[in-house]
Amino acid sequence: MLMLLNLIYVLFKAVGLIAAALSIYHLSVSLFGTYRKNRGKRYEPNKSFAVLIAAHNEAAVVGNVVKSVNEMNYPKELFDVFVIADNCTDNTAAIARDAGAKVHVRENRKEKGKGFALDWFFDRLFKLDRDYDAVVVLDADNLVSRNFLFEMNDHLMRGYHAVQGYLDSKNPFDTAITASYSLEFWISNRMLKLSRHNLGLSSQISGTGFAVDTMILRKYGWKANCLVEDLEFTCKLILNGYKVGWAHDAVIYDEKPLTLKQSVAQRRRWMQGYADVFSRYFLQLMKKAIKDKDLAAFDCALYSAQPYYLILIGLNLVNMYVLNIGVAYAKAAEMYLDFRAGTVGPIMWLLIVYAVIQTAYFPYLMYLDGKLNLKSILSFIVFPFYSLTWIPVAILGIIHKDSKEWVHTKHVRSLDLKQVEEKIVKRKEML
Repeated sequence: MLMLLNLIYVLFKAVGLIAAALSIYHLSVSLFGTYRKNRGKRYEPNKSFAVLIAAHNEAAVVGNVVKSVNEMNYPKELFDVFVIADNCTDNTAAIARDAGAKVHVRENRKEKGKGFALDWFFDRLFKLDRDYDAVVVLDADNLVSRNFLFEMNDHLMRGYHAVQGYLDSKNPFDTAITASYSLEFWISNRMLKLSRHNLGLSSQISGTGFAVDTMILRKYGWKANCLVEDLEFTCKLILNGYKVGWAHDAVIYDEKPLTLKQSVAQRRRWMQGYADVFSRYFLQLMKKAIKDKDLAAFDCALYSAQPYYLILIGLNLVNMYVLNIGVAYAKAAEMYLDFRAGTVGPIMWLLIVYAVIQTAYFPYLMYLDGKLNLKSILSFIVFPFYSLTWIPVAILGIIHKDSKEWVHTKHVRSLDLKQVEEKIVKRKEML
């Protein structure tokens, strides 16, 4: 019994040390997201864009995203809107066509999912009479800010070959789940994305609201068909020496899941994809990081390990809250004399300090982007409980990482950009 308790103690202490080291790394990097660098030179509209919207049974929302793209303040002759009606059984194609998009209908019941749809369309795109400088990828539930292509144009002109925009929410306070999702995205936009941009590392493509130079697509292809094709393509870019830029003022509004069941299904898909990408790219990225002294590759390798990092956090919670109870009983029975003294040590204190910092830090990051108001402050009440659900979601994702089944998230929140902007103004007035 004594040997078993010793083994458990060593295991959880190692877990605590690794979790603490990763937490310190991520927190330290995130501090560079507390400021904005000078915007630099602004450029006249120069780049031409193929704005691509992948849609599967999105009749409720696809018309609004096409409308918002067509209303952007960018020369109309420099962009076209394309919609992939992917295996649709509703009138998505007709609605998109009526809204002004060029529609391409895809039927392939074996290769389902956004990654396959994008691969299929890029082959078609390069056979068109017109050549585009870059492709912008959006989801059907998105709305885009009017300056979106101006911001993408600026970053591409500065030398980036891939650029990610700011992911916002068009329904942040519909339910407790949408509120938690929105807090998470608002915080990560600075902690994960802007911070790396300021440090000269690479941001990450985040599924929607990004632009890629067509030269990159012609040279390397898309060929990212896992459940998180965005992360897979980011890894490929970094392995080939390219960094993803971050356009903090290019805003994309998307629809967050309304229920915990929808949320778990979506996040489980993400974690399955992350675990899959980790298994295929982690060692390649670490090899490049060591061989080329490439910090962007090292950072991306750690980013791909998110499911395992979340599980480490969960095990550390077991160490802090569950194991201590067992240790108390063991000590009472005089089975293990010194065990408890080591459990409430520097690791636990470090995590406590980390939690206290975040209590003030997260709201501060939201304040910097004008997201702090009465509703968002109240949302922090449920946010910790939502955060804990990531642990079982990560476990399920790792267990099922080899499953490629695509789970479609149904979108029903039909809002146009004007309605979203009016809601934002009202929320700012609440502070």
